[in-house]
Amino acid sequence: MSDRVFPSSKPAANGNGAVSAAAPPPVKPPLRPPYRPQPHARRHHHRPRRSYCCCCCFWTILVILILALLAAIAATALYVLYRPHRPEFSVPSLRLHRLNLTSSADSSTNHVATLLNFTVTSKNPNSHITFYYDPFVISALSSSDVFLGNGTVPGFFSDKKNQTFLKNAVVSGSIDLDTDSVKSLKSDLKKKSGVSLKIKLDTKVKVKVGKLSSKKVGIRVTCEGFRAALPKGKSPSVATVDKSKCKVDLRIKIWKFTF
Repeated sequence: MSDRVFPSSKPAANGNGAVSAAAPPPVKPPLRPPYRPQPHARRHHHRPRRSYCCCCCFWTILVILILALLAAIAATALYVLYRPHRPEFSVPSLRLHRLNLTSSADSSTNHVATLLNFTVTSKNPNSHITFYYDPFVISALSSSDVFLGNGTVPGFFSDKKNQTFLKNAVVSGSIDLDTDSVKSLKSDLKKKSGVSLKIKLDTKVKVKVGKLSSKKVGIRVTCEGFRAALPKGKSPSVATVDKSKCKVDLRIKIWKFTF
């Protein structure tokens, strides 16, 4: 059997008997990581403001709804307790003293002179509500809305379940008319059944319920359905009033507009 020869683990000696050390492996420099730009973080500056605005809007709407609900409940309670009704007006008599229309041949001058008087009745049908009226401004018109004259009626106080008569309310006018108004008025005057008249009364009223008083609110009373023949001589013409009706409307003024 042949002997195996194993290499010696001792370092080899050079010629001078010195042992040479093995050279260490070269050290590689550390690799520099590649540059990777980081995405910028998004800054949400508007979220707090937006949430604050949404919160304010929510609470504002909620408060408005609650106030509207409370107002509706209060109005319903007042209606159930007091059963309010609008005041009622009527014109039981009307006399036409003068209605003269004059116009030149060339229609350059058109003029109408009017004089009439009537009685106004105001009725308060409520048991717990009183009305305080300012002076009334009266306007007389034809059925085609041609303005004929105006007048005034003094203000008054209308108590509960009360009826007030305002007699001898006078309307007069001496007015220049345009061509269209003259044509409309001539058509009304030619009717055999008589000229149709309309009365408008404008005023402001304050409502009082117990110790509570409202602010003054504008109202308009429109009475129509009157027919009167043209007066002859000095005797006035008595108008028919059996088909006349009066209605009361609120007049709400917003800035320069009245509704």
